[in-house]
Amino acid sequence: MKIARLYRLFNPKTNRCFDVALDHGFFNEAAFLSGIENIQQAVEALVAAAPDAIQLTIGQAPQLQRIPLRPKPALVLRTDVANVYGSQLPRTLYSRMIEDPVLQAVRLDASCVVVNLFRIPDQPELADQCIQNILRLKPQCEQYGMPLMIEPLVFQPNAKAGGYMVDGDINKILPLVRQAVELGADIIKADPSDDVLQYHRVIEIAGSIPVLVRGGSKAPEAEILVRTEELLKQGAAGIVYGRNIIQHPKPAAITKALMAVVHDGLTAPQAMRFLR
Repeated sequence: MKIARLYRLFNPKTNRCFDVALDHGFFNEAAFLSGIENIQQAVEALVAAAPDAIQLTIGQAPQLQRIPLRPKPALVLRTDVANVYGSQLPRTLYSRMIEDPVLQAVRLDASCVVVNLFRIPDQPELADQCIQNILRLKPQCEQYGMPLMIEPLVFQPNAKAGGYMVDGDINKILPLVRQAVELGADIIKADPSDDVLQYHRVIEIAGSIPVLVRGGSKAPEAEILVRTEELLKQGAAGIVYGRNIIQHPKPAAITKALMAVVHDGLTAPQAMRFLR
């Protein structure tokens, strides 16, 4: 049942979710490995901090699922591997999905699968691959009762930004989020807009589909907490943060601070006590 898996993702008291992304090793970028060189250690530290979910790849998901603990964070399984994050892009870009993604997710007792929907300037073939991935995933998700998280990502031109090229232009984010909804997303995982106070427009365009906001590039902890607090006020159903957790000097402490903002209603200044 899809609803049972969604209940494992979203806190029943707040209907919110905090998912920590540890799937960065999938993308073959050395800089992405900082903080997760020892993936077992990273997973164990986060499990102790008790976020709602941890996002992992097919090769690393057992690190979470073999831990004999109840309850523990739900597994969000990354289903696609891409080569779009380098400061110098290769001649050909791709987004390839693992084989039998939903069946593998079921075998791993995942609560959700996640797949990218890229919008990169002058790369229509990559967008086509992403849409084909989603079109394959959706009926499998329905067959097995697996929630589908779609990650609509708008990038700046690589020549302008280089590397992790998030574009926070809300007028570009909105149509891609809506396309993800139209393709059958059960959950949206989207970037924050440059103007966080405009994020209610993303929530509106997604309709009844919950929106989890990505953390994006690494930022100071106070900035992350303040931004999270405001995004929740704008209607976000939670967050999916990666490098701002795993590259923090105290990953468990920043996780607890963010959980307090997401689920306990603490303000950013109040949550800073977890980091002192």
